Amino acid sequence: MTEKIFSLKREEGNIGVVIFNVFDETMNTWTQAAIASFGEMVAELEKAKELAGLIIISGKPTNFCAGANLKMVEALKDPDEGMALIRASHGGFNRLAALPYPVVAAINGVCAGGGLELALACTGRIATDVKSSLIGLPECNVGLFPGGGGTQRLPRLIGYGAIELILKGQLLPAPKALEIGIIDRIIPADANLLDEAKSFLQEILSGKVDLKRPVQDLTQIKAIADMAREGVLKTTKGRWIPGPLLAIKAMEEGLQKSLEEGLEIEIKYFMETAMSNQAKGSINTFFIKTLTDKPQGMMTKGFTPKPIRKVAVLGFGTMGRGIIIDILRNMKVPVIVKDFPETLESGKAFIRKILDGMAQKKRLKTPVDELMALLTTTSGYGPEFKEVDLVVEAVFEDIKVKEQTYKELCAVVREDCVIASNTSSIMITAMSRFVTHPERFGGAHFFSPVWMMQLVEIIQGENTSRATVDNLLNFAAAIRKRPIICRDNTGFVVNALLVPYYLETLGYVEAGNSIEKVDGAMVAFGMPLGSIRLLDEVGIDIPYKAFKGAGIVQETLKNVVEAGRLGLKKSGKGFFLADGTVDPEVLPLIARRTPKEATSEEIQRGCLTAMVQVGKGLLDRKIVDDPRMIDVGMIWGTGFPSDKGGPMKWADLIGLSEKLYGKTFY
Repeated sequence: MTEKIFSLKREEGNIGVVIFNVFDETMNTWTQAAIASFGEMVAELEKAKELAGLIIISGKPTNFCAGANLKMVEALKDPDEGMALIRASHGGFNRLAALPYPVVAAINGVCAGGGLELALACTGRIATDVKSSLIGLPECNVGLFPGGGGTQRLPRLIGYGAIELILKGQLLPAPKALEIGIIDRIIPADANLLDEAKSFLQEILSGKVDLKRPVQDLTQIKAIADMAREGVLKTTKGRWIPGPLLAIKAMEEGLQKSLEEGLEIEIKYFMETAMSNQAKGSINTFFIKTLTDKPQGMMTKGFTPKPIRKVAVLGFGTMGRGIIIDILRNMKVPVIVKDFPETLESGKAFIRKILDGMAQKKRLKTPVDELMALLTTTSGYGPEFKEVDLVVEAVFEDIKVKEQTYKELCAVVREDCVIASNTSSIMITAMSRFVTHPERFGGAHFFSPVWMMQLVEIIQGENTSRATVDNLLNFAAAIRKRPIICRDNTGFVVNALLVPYYLETLGYVEAGNSIEKVDGAMVAFGMPLGSIRLLDEVGIDIPYKAFKGAGIVQETLKNVVEAGRLGLKKSGKGFFLADGTVDPEVLPLIARRTPKEATSEEIQRGCLTAMVQVGKGLLDRKIVDDPRMIDVGMIWGTGFPSDKGGPMKWADLIGLSEKLYGKTFY
């Protein structure tokens, strides 16, 4: 006989205890089976006339319920099927709330989303005061909004503060949830939750505890909703994102009506949200974030990584400094940095400045002086290099410089020392011939500014062993980076996709579409910067050199670079002036092709289709084994909008992959 997800047992004094336990899962979530089981349980409770009160508790020792199963939501394609599920959820919660006796939710650990919505349908809530007791409605963080009564019950319980909690998707510790009135009682970590819940229920039954709630004054909901909407649109730069905006609409309209009417309004807007591409894209982003949150999970099963007790960084420029900052603050191990003598003091001063800033914002647990004491600067290869377990090379992007660097390095480090290059444009395989024992050599391509950007590309050259890849994944975990793995390729993953993106962008400009229009189209899509602005920010010479190395002639970039315009930050001149407007002096440098006016949508589709086509090539050539690696790279490496799910997922959602290739990437 299959065990029930919701099961009822009777206790003394006609108290019922419902145990919520999704078997074979570490956390309780609302699946189709769980929703059906809950409906059956409520029907059983409605018949149990002898019950005096009820407790709902989790069968999991560390969590109550984490909300809806996102795989179930992502898989929804049929609106009728979705409507049946949401109505079944609402129906179960409404019938639970209508039971003729008090119901107590006994919360241990995470109580989020549909878990809190279940608890909100109860008479009272008690929670264990442990670190894992996190309570809230995080749905807006994954492109949805609370669709099991949360937009209607929570504001009626705690007032306008619910709006911010819902829009920010905040999860609160139990004491804070008690303070604002979401839960009614907390108990110590070592107390028995079920026993305490029974005592709480008896107090309710005896009248010792009065849980009559004050009626919240929600008469100003329209004005509050207007302010909330303005805040969301400011954050999204005017883009329509269904999750938060329809959550506001559900609250604005529903809280002016009865609870029953409000819940119907919530159902309508939730279904619109759940079926949207933005929700499905956001859910994909959540899944691929989870995949790369713990790089150790990407390592070969059973692999034991090499301990990293001491690290060397070669090059004290922008990238080297950033890498050192992350090693010091996260690993707290000795670091040797080698560069020319004239770079050493300014490099140390820069690192101290950034660490001081982090300390002021309370982002460091270790005193800055203590971290700086771990840093040794040198302009030569001394005996201290024998102690190094890992070297990250971040010297000038010239293969001759790299050759000399590796030959000198390999003469002093141990044979088992892992060596990684932070190159952005030179093939790992090409450099491996300069490294003795090339199997220990791979790529670790960081993004600038390193201490702010999460992404690192781990590159496996033709000679790189899988053990080296795994050791570099371990290093990524140690410095809290989000890695993607790829094989050797010009531009690796992120820059490989940016090449056609830049080329298409410049093509539209050369065809007579203004820089403002082209950049505006990409910002409207959700990119943090327009593509021409991005060129200006990263340094116009960098993509120019990458194109040149790949044998691509891009006339506009050639003209701009040869005119000494390397970007506003780099040389004081680029495509833009300091006030953000286009520099009129750059316009004559733009190459001209046959004029063709394009709409914003055509510009977006053209630039992004070119990106997707390169992504398809990476998959076909086995540069990456999984489209998720491409999407992680573009979201955390370039700011590709998270509600699109990455370029490959976006292509699936809009039907582009089917149209181009007859199948989806996912």
